[in-house]
Amino acid sequence: MTTTASRAPQAAAIPHRKEIRAWMAPIATRDTARALALTVFDLLFFALSLAATVLASHPLVQVGAACVTGFVIARLFILGHDACHQAFTRHRRLNRWLGRLVFLPSLTPYSLWEVGHNVVHHGYTNLKGFDFVWEPRTLAEYRALPRWRRGLERVYRSGWAPWLYYLVEIWWARLLFPSRRHMPTRRAIFTADGLLVTGVATLWIAGLVAAAGATGQSAAWLVAVGFVLPFLVWNGFIGFVVYVHHTHTGVAWYQDKKSWAAAQPFVSTTVHLTFRSAMGSALHHIMEHTAHHVDMSVPLYRLKRAQQLLEARMPGCIVVQPFSWRWYARTARACKLYDYQRQCWTDFNGRATSTPLPAP
Repeated sequence: MTTTASRAPQAAAIPHRKEIRAWMAPIATRDTARALALTVFDLLFFALSLAATVLASHPLVQVGAACVTGFVIARLFILGHDACHQAFTRHRRLNRWLGRLVFLPSLTPYSLWEVGHNVVHHGYTNLKGFDFVWEPRTLAEYRALPRWRRGLERVYRSGWAPWLYYLVEIWWARLLFPSRRHMPTRRAIFTADGLLVTGVATLWIAGLVAAAGATGQSAAWLVAVGFVLPFLVWNGFIGFVVYVHHTHTGVAWYQDKKSWAAAQPFVSTTVHLTFRSAMGSALHHIMEHTAHHVDMSVPLYRLKRAQQLLEARMPGCIVVQPFSWRWYARTARACKLYDYQRQCWTDFNGRATSTPLPAP
């Protein structure tokens, strides 16, 4: 499989966002019945995979079922992500309740995700100091870190630890009862959603302990394979997805709002990752990410058509990357730090590892 990708788009070649969204308006229709069917299917899928994890007679089968459970948690989260954008059904209140429901297996507090993702990430995609998801450090910032934190940064950027990055830097630091440093605003709904997912985690673990007693299994083992492993697998999926969406040698990050706005960031700062397999469909088309950033109201079940429309009408303006593990390894080697003056990625010694991108 080729691993070449189109270069980052030139801002002058990109129409105004209102014009692009007008192209997509006929596609962005929400289907409540379809959304409910997807929700029921994935909830049943989750229940069956979790039951298989508990009841399987062989430990290797339990581990395999646990990994499937982690994958289904990712699918449920993507449904919640759509609901949180009010892009899932036609009804705002139903979207909020469905979003909270399908976020529970991933232990994601709905209201905090809504602020961090909808407002911050989508509002300021790839703008340093605002968009905190996989924000690259400069060489000076990296060198100013204590030794242990430099080591952790190397682990995060190794390509092996997207799960650890999301678990520590996003879920633990910014979603589960975040400190005032990460979330200065205090709202009752933030606390309520945090207590909700904490309660679900407690009941989940208690149910596994009870199931261990009923089936004659080790409680520690069943909690590990029925709760911890699926949660880590889920973190691996989401960490990988957000990494590849905005980390690419053809995608720029920006330090000042003027340059960032001139770059048409709703198109130029994200990647459409394509697969030969059915992985894109299995992940509810979340990889058709440019269309999602252009118009968050496009439902996940319409994203494939919307992405095709964008790429047909703006040839060469969207970063399209065929996935391969070779490409992923090469990206992880190249994208360690970022030089915001030269507009290129560097290694941990500040040596350029990508071609400088043209100024917008």
